[in-house]
Amino acid sequence: MADTAREAWITGIGIVSCLGEGPDAHWQGLNSGQPKADGALFAPYFVHRLPPLDFDKQIPKKGDQRQMEPWQRIGTYAAGLALDSAGIKGNAEILARTDMIVAAGGGERDVAADTGILTNLRKAEKPEAFLNERLMSDLRPTLFLAQLSNLLAGNISIVHNVTGSSRTFMGEESAGVDAVRIAVSRIEAGQSDIALVGGSHNSERPDLVMLFQFGGFILKDAFAPVWQRQNNPGLALGSLGAFLVIESRKHAEARGAKRLARLSAVVADRSSRRQSGDVTTVLKRLWDKLSGRLQSGNVAVISGASGAAPATEEERAFLTSHKDVAVRAPGTYVGHSVEPTFVMNLALATMALNRGSLFAPTDQSGVEQPMTGALKQVVVTSVGHWRGEGLALVEAES
Repeated sequence: MADTAREAWITGIGIVSCLGEGPDAHWQGLNSGQPKADGALFAPYFVHRLPPLDFDKQIPKKGDQRQMEPWQRIGTYAAGLALDSAGIKGNAEILARTDMIVAAGGGERDVAADTGILTNLRKAEKPEAFLNERLMSDLRPTLFLAQLSNLLAGNISIVHNVTGSSRTFMGEESAGVDAVRIAVSRIEAGQSDIALVGGSHNSERPDLVMLFQFGGFILKDAFAPVWQRQNNPGLALGSLGAFLVIESRKHAEARGAKRLARLSAVVADRSSRRQSGDVTTVLKRLWDKLSGRLQSGNVAVISGASGAAPATEEERAFLTSHKDVAVRAPGTYVGHSVEPTFVMNLALATMALNRGSLFAPTDQSGVEQPMTGALKQVVVTSVGHWRGEGLALVEAES
């Protein structure tokens, strides 16, 4: 029998996106029927932009803010919100034992340096020597071509004094899945009592839009909800930060913390994607690991579908075999943020479970239907735009 004292509880949520800050703003935004994709900043491509944040509220020292790139400020801010939500902000004794697992990309490039190098490289008499010289002089010696991926964890530790063990995972959407999976596994095994888990993404970068366009993944020309992009597939990038405080039941109860939701299982895989239907097959296999725990009529799916082909269509094919389960794809509203996408959707699942109901359907495709029963369980899916699959089961207090 499983040790109920080692159950993984979500006790804190910190989220910011184009919909605003915190669960209430996101609940209102997801029920508004008005996605906020910006098609002007990088036309003809779409980006879900972050509204102005008062970073002083979570990063009080201006010097700390100045030395961070936008993605680090967003993440450090969201992490502070999660610590506040869990009631451990400023608690030195607990923060010293709080483990941190961050899902991050390669940081942000220095676009001005890149542009200068590319502009003058064609004019140089010795292009190879010119390139080496500029790379050595234009880039800070402590960094590689972008910021180090573990700088976010470092800044959170400095600003919020989270000084337990620290891990940073890279690997696109799978990084977010594994960050949560490892946190839960460590808590259930007694290797950790409490962890801060999450990540952030600054999508308002021309270099990032360019890279996704090179891969043929980005949405352009006309915006549509995630499930209605069959004729114009692609993901709309989204700037956001998402962190969770996850802790053992025993630890939470000992300090009188409120359980927002139970994180009952996280499972992951990586299909070869060599043949059509490979993603659908893997999702079926992962679902089977959770299906024995699901309560008919009280379960919903919050999907991490991005709109990119063929991944989204293969997930859609899988979901059609579960017509009795209400489905929502928040990517229509908050965009796709790659690494922290899974954590954001876990936070949104927790938000819905605390309200006992699911937010409104986000499109008119027929994939998303109203839910009539009381919401008690949510399966959160993650199908990477290029690779990696994962599922999590989040449950309300029984």
